Amino acid sequence: MHRRTALSVSAALLAAAPLLTACGGEAHPGAAAVVDGERIEVSSLQAQVRDVRTAQEASPQAAQLIEATGDLSREKLNVMIFDRVVDRVAKDNGITASRGEIQKARDEFTQQSGGQEQLAATLLQQQGVAPDQIDGVVRRTVLMNKIAAKLGIANTPEGQKKLTEVFTAASKDLDIDVNPRFGAWDDDKIQLGTFTAPWVRQISQDPAAAEAGA
Repeated sequence: MHRRTALSVSAALLAAAPLLTACGGEAHPGAAAVVDGERIEVSSLQAQVRDVRTAQEASPQAAQLIEATGDLSREKLNVMIFDRVVDRVAKDNGITASRGEIQKARDEFTQQSGGQEQLAATLLQQQGVAPDQIDGVVRRTVLMNKIAAKLGIANTPEGQKKLTEVFTAASKDLDIDVNPRFGAWDDDKIQLGTFTAPWVRQISQDPAAAEAGA
């Protein structure tokens, strides 16, 4: 598969970082970030990182996968914050993703990938997604595509610009405050400032086809 998703997590990481055990921010101790007044706990971030590391360690390409995601804590925090931005845009536009829609989309992605194992392997390799995190990727993709459809956004440079503007506005409204040890959130790029790849990608129906770091 060669199509890209609406969202891609960069695997071209800037520096290795250990799994963090405490929050360095004074304003929100124990929080990796605060989004619209709601905390993303460091413990929740750690749990996501552990799930990915466990899946990577079980892979035949374990060393390569782990080396490629040395900054996994920041990568996963990027996703956790971005998901909240997606939720805000979806809510503002009266958009939801039902369990049935998510399951149907996952079945389609599984078939396109050649089976559950191949889907899981592809997402682990390309996006640092653990098997129990796949539904989150599918849900995000369903919402992103429904948002683009609702707003009449085409898969063109102009459409991508419009989509970015919509998400930037939502990001600013959420007043995102990130623990400094993870970097700072950039509303205009809709990502942690330590990352260089933009969040908003070409609209697609296939979450397994993202090219990490593209």
